[in-house]
Amino acid sequence: MASRKCSQQSRGDGDKYSVLLPTYNERENLPLIVWLLVKYFGESGYNYEIIVIDDGSPDGTLEVAKQLQKIYGEDKILLRPREKKLGLGTAYIHGIKHATGNFVFIMDADLSHHVTYLSPRKQREGRYDLVSGTRYIGDGGVYGWDLRRKLISRGANYVTQVLLRPGASDLTGSFRLYKKEVLESLVERCVSKGYVFQMEMIVRARQLNYTIGEVPISFVDRVYGESKLGGNEIVSFLKGLLTLFATT
Repeated sequence: MASRKCSQQSRGDGDKYSVLLPTYNERENLPLIVWLLVKYFGESGYNYEIIVIDDGSPDGTLEVAKQLQKIYGEDKILLRPREKKLGLGTAYIHGIKHATGNFVFIMDADLSHHVTYLSPRKQREGRYDLVSGTRYIGDGGVYGWDLRRKLISRGANYVTQVLLRPGASDLTGSFRLYKKEVLESLVERCVSKGYVFQMEMIVRARQLNYTIGEVPISFVDRVYGESKLGGNEIVSFLKGLLTLFATT
């Protein structure tokens, strides 16, 4: 099959895209997001790899990932698991060590980000160092959240805009495309390990004068599994925000 053997010719621009997929209890979602990614890249002709970083999921996510690797090939599905849950930021740091592409996508594995927003066109048009998906400009939005989640998200984004003035509209989103060397430079400087990591990446990018493009996206709440956002994450976010405000 074309999608499995990637028989389509890659675009002759020499670029390769590495997709980092951190997972924790995503056994239902992982086959769907991987299928969508393989289909998208196969039809678009971009050279790619998908790196799954599973943090010791007790639901068997890693076993599912191993089956997907057999289906799509070890050259397209790379498994880089860790023994336990160590945080989103460290998952990206771990994943980038194994990325062979010159561009790196980061995204959630819970189907909240649709792969049609993956187009590298925006980056090429503006020659941006990074492109961030945003829920807060243009046609962007959030679907499936209750009022509490919307208030938390909007409130967090508003406070960060006031305190940090980052030059980007959505700091807490996790759907981005980086030049690999830019991502490597940023992770070396970031001290946050949890959800604050995404916010700090944008703030550090501004400090280093990297160019940031934005693409409106529709964020859809997960269908399978449970949200990882809890009280501890909110407290960590507030602590991280104050630390960034004091040090940037």
